[in-house]
Amino acid sequence: MSLDLPYGTCTPAFRPVADRFAALVEADPTLSAQLSVRVAGEPVLDLAAGPDLTVGSVTGVYSATKGVAGLVVAHLLDRDLLDPDRAVADYWPEFGAAGKDRVTVRQLLSHQAGLPLVERPLDVADVVDSRTAAADLAAQRPLWRPGSAFGYHALTLGILAEELVRRVTGRTLQRVYEATIRGPLDADFHLGLPACQDGRYAPVRDPELTAEQAAEVAARPPADAVAEAVFSNFSVPDDRSETGASTNNAAVRRAGFAAIGGVGSAAGLAQVYAAALPGGGVHVAAPEVFAEMAQQHAWGTDRVLGVPNCFGMMFMLPQPRQPFADLGAFGHDGAGGALAFADPRTGVAFGYVPSPMQHPGGADHRAVELARLSVAVARAAG
Repeated sequence: MSLDLPYGTCTPAFRPVADRFAALVEADPTLSAQLSVRVAGEPVLDLAAGPDLTVGSVTGVYSATKGVAGLVVAHLLDRDLLDPDRAVADYWPEFGAAGKDRVTVRQLLSHQAGLPLVERPLDVADVVDSRTAAADLAAQRPLWRPGSAFGYHALTLGILAEELVRRVTGRTLQRVYEATIRGPLDADFHLGLPACQDGRYAPVRDPELTAEQAAEVAARPPADAVAEAVFSNFSVPDDRSETGASTNNAAVRRAGFAAIGGVGSAAGLAQVYAAALPGGGVHVAAPEVFAEMAQQHAWGTDRVLGVPNCFGMMFMLPQPRQPFADLGAFGHDGAGGALAFADPRTGVAFGYVPSPMQHPGGADHRAVELARLSVAVARAAG
C-alpha cells in the first residue's frame, strides 16, 4: 500500500523519510528536489517538490553519471571481458606509452593512474566524442607514478572508461548501457537523452550563493599546481549556457558523456542502482563483482581536490566527509548536489536530485541526511 502525499507517494514505513524531505524543502524556498528510494527492487518512495522539478522531470546530474557508467564496467567484469588486475595496455595497446605499460585496470578506474587532465585544453567536442582525448591520454606521461597517489579524474575518468569499453566490446559505453541496463528496465536515466525527451528536460541552474557562502569562496587560498591545472583543463567557460559543456547543451545531452553527461530523474537513478542488487529486474553483475568494486581502493587526501576522499573502482564509497550509507555501499555524487547509490546490506537503492546546483560541490548535505534516514528505516523494517 502506498500513501498519497502532497509531494508524491511512499509506503507507510517510509513516511518518516517523506516527512523529512518535506520539512527540508519547506525550509528553503530556493530548493527544488526529487527523491526516490527502492528496497529489494520495489519502489517505496517517489517524491518531487519545488518550482523547478516534478516527478516527471529529467535534468543533468554531472558526476553522478560516473556511478551509472560504473554499472557498465561491472557488467563487463561479470562477463570476464575485463580483468581488473590486467594491464590496461593488454586491452588498449597504445595506452602503454610513457611508462604506463604496467598500469592496471584497477588503478585506472580508481583514480590512481595519474591522468586527471589532458595536456591540452579540452572543449565541448571532446565531451561529445572522447576518442581524440583518449588517444592524447594514451600518449602522455602520468602526473604521478601510478599507484603512488590518487586524485579525482573529474573529466578524464569518463574518457578512459569510454575508451576501455570501446576496446573490449567494439561498442560505445552508452550503447552497452542502453542495451543491457537502461533499455531492459525502461529506466528514466539516460546516457544520451533522445531529442523526443527534451520537453521534459529541466535546465541545470547555477547555485544561488548566500553572502556567507560567497565570502567563503572569495577567501579560499590559491589552488596548488595540480588542482589548478585540472580545473583549468577546459577551453570553454564553466557555465550552464546552451553552448557550454553542461547538459544544457543539446549536443552534450545527446552524447551522454560518461563523466558528466547523464540526464535523468531521481527515480531513474534509484532504478538503475536497484539493478545492482538482487531483485533489481535485470542481471548487471554478480554480487561478488560489486563487492570487489565497492572495496576500498583509494583513501586519504585527494591529490586533486585536496580533501579526504574514498573510492572503489568507478564508485565513490561512504566516508566521514560524506557518510551516506554503511560499509559495502557504492555510488556517486555530482557537482550539482545529486547523490545515488546502492546498499547491499539493506537492499536500498537511492536517488536524489536537487535544483539549483548546491554549494559546495558534491552531494547536497540534505541528500546525505535523507540517505542515512532511508537506510535506517530499511534496516529497522528489515
